[in-house]
Amino acid sequence: MSTAARRFPAMSRTQFGIAVLCMLLVVVGSNILVQVPLNDWLTWGGLSYPVAFLVTDLLNRRFGPAAARRVAWCGFAAALIVSVWVASPRIALASGLAYICAQLADIQVFDRMRDQRWWRAPLVSGTLGAMLDTAVFFSVAFAATGAPWVTWMLGDLAVKLAVNVSMLAPFRALMWNLAKPANA
Repeated sequence: MSTAARRFPAMSRTQFGIAVLCMLLVVVGSNILVQVPLNDWLTWGGLSYPVAFLVTDLLNRRFGPAAARRVAWCGFAAALIVSVWVASPRIALASGLAYICAQLADIQVFDRMRDQRWWRAPLVSGTLGAMLDTAVFFSVAFAATGAPWVTWMLGDLAVKLAVNVSMLAPFRALMWNLAKPANA
């Protein structure tokens, strides 16, 4: 059955608000943490940001790609506004651009793979999203700053990919509540 023909349950306002708040917390927290190097090849943001893909994939699984995109766009706007105050404007801009590109790619890839084995869609979409997010973010945020951004980028990507794999366990654990609706 094509995605367009599927019927997904509507998100309540409360569910939508919680989803946007989760995105806001992950993105703003990561924008603060990315400014704190853990060592010469990793920032703390690399550990927290992959949770955004877990949130997106859970929304996509339960409520469909349209709802996931709606949350991604609202999370983008809210996080961009808040990030300007808690991070530098350059970090906020890089984060917003990387976030929306990666989230929209994640949503599309996940949706196309949703009917395959349970782990393939979140693994592949999260991997591609992490690669896109990392490349866009670090090149916009740190290029020509004198910071060792290439090593931070490679370190963050390695950690994001490892965290992406570790997010499969919570994704699977939470799928019990994400069963397909009876009318799908």
